[in-house]
Amino acid sequence: MKKDREIKVLLLIACFFILGSAFGQATSVVAQPVDANQACRALNNFKIDASQIGLPTGGAVVQVATLVSAAAPGNVNGEFCRVLGVIRPVDVTAPNIRFQLNLPSNWNNKALQMGGGGFNGVTVTGEGPFSNQPAAVPRPLAQGYVTYGSDSGHDSTVPFDGSFALNNEALANFARLQVKKTRDAAMTIVMKRYGLLPKRTYFVGGSQGGKEAFDAAQSYPEDYDGIVSIYPAYNMTMMHMGSNAFAKALYANNGAGWINPAKVKLIFDSVMAACDGLDGVVDGILSNPQGAACTAQTSKFLLKAAENPLRCADGLDQGDKCLSDAQIDAVKALNSRFDLGITIKGGLTSYAKWPILDGTNFLHQTLGSAPKYSIPPAATDAFQLRPSDATIRFLITRNLSLDSIKDFNPRDWASRIVEISHLIDASTTDFDAFRAKGGKVILAHGTNDSSITPYNTLDYYNRLVSRYTQAGLDSFLRFYMIPGFGHGVGLFNARLDSLAALDAWVERGNAPGELLARDENTAAATAATNGRTRPVCVYPQWPKYTGPASRTQAEVNSAANYTCVLN
Repeated sequence: MKKDREIKVLLLIACFFILGSAFGQATSVVAQPVDANQACRALNNFKIDASQIGLPTGGAVVQVATLVSAAAPGNVNGEFCRVLGVIRPVDVTAPNIRFQLNLPSNWNNKALQMGGGGFNGVTVTGEGPFSNQPAAVPRPLAQGYVTYGSDSGHDSTVPFDGSFALNNEALANFARLQVKKTRDAAMTIVMKRYGLLPKRTYFVGGSQGGKEAFDAAQSYPEDYDGIVSIYPAYNMTMMHMGSNAFAKALYANNGAGWINPAKVKLIFDSVMAACDGLDGVVDGILSNPQGAACTAQTSKFLLKAAENPLRCADGLDQGDKCLSDAQIDAVKALNSRFDLGITIKGGLTSYAKWPILDGTNFLHQTLGSAPKYSIPPAATDAFQLRPSDATIRFLITRNLSLDSIKDFNPRDWASRIVEISHLIDASTTDFDAFRAKGGKVILAHGTNDSSITPYNTLDYYNRLVSRYTQAGLDSFLRFYMIPGFGHGVGLFNARLDSLAALDAWVERGNAPGELLARDENTAAATAATNGRTRPVCVYPQWPKYTGPASRTQAEVNSAANYTCVLN
């Protein structure tokens, strides 16, 4: 009998350890220390069966795993194992998904997936900062996060190269599926290395990466605990239809509507002269560009009348000191919603206006250097022509010789546009499953974004409010509109620690309120503003200067002298 009791005790102990291992993800168990170099080398040629990835693939394999010493030249991330691998396609003619996974020797039991940009095509290493991270904040890998990313399933170093989309599996991977496939492959390797899964998994990205963050929360909510999405390309189909209309307005009437760089500056300077001081200080930033006081002045720039101080006297082009009527028409088109005339995913029918009268200088996403364009577009053409042309020629029509300005009418391709939108867009407002599991969202956009108009994200936010009510939405999402910030650049090149804010919300329930942004402009023309700070206000609030009347440079540059206000 004694022997039987001993056997039962041993069996109970064994069951305890087996169950503890099986449910390691839900416990606070910390991985036991192992020899980091040995554990890293053991991952070389590690094969992941297709059954371990939640979507159809040909399996995955680690091609090389290398331990990077904390003392390695240029390494600021501490000791970690760099893992490079590929996820094989089902269609043997499709490209692999290339990925990189970084496994810190000092793991914090959390993981961060990082998004790409543009049309992707370059592997996100995960070794660098997250989107718009302050330079003074340690990189996520240095903080102990497992970090990882991919090339989204195709290889290209050419901006807006849409050629991958001619393969259906490569297109589907880019559209959404690579987010899940990369995550599942990464988690299999994490389990192999540490013996347990992360306690928390986040996704942070901007632009295309911001859209991928939406994919993570909307399509794979069980896999993530929180996301940060900055200037997201969540509705790429509609966005590029709007960009096509943007380009058509500029190049209308054989280029008569085109606005050269000098005239872009004329518009910018005029807006700033009319509105810069309305937020309490003249500092090169419009904190509330859509406020009534500002729009009362800027609306005059749309008139073909004497009240418009920018209009050439007879409406004909008379040089760089005024706008012709054709150019005013172009400004008016950019300052208006574009009606697609087709209902696509998310119930979308139109695209928001551009911030051309909001103090946006279009220095980075330019209007081009000549009134003529080329197909395929050149780097000297209007920026918005480039991504829209690629989507039209490679994803929608698959007619590579098509002139997307002269020969493309969206209504002729209505069914295909709807099909593409359902394939690639993350424009649904359904975060129900993500919210139910406690997922949190930080969403941000800059007021001066000339790549993806900030009003596109504002449209999305307003749709979320309609779905969840303000109180319901506030329980899991915060939206920030950042004055002076563009698409990763800007008059105010905002850097903010959104990852720390997200982690505090998920881990400790500390919902973020006002955040702090630091201007990290380094270009010669803007370096003088480097280091100034501003509060980042929860929308619809905006930062108003309420500091000392003396308005010294130090006072103007300090976030402490601004208050988030509603009007």
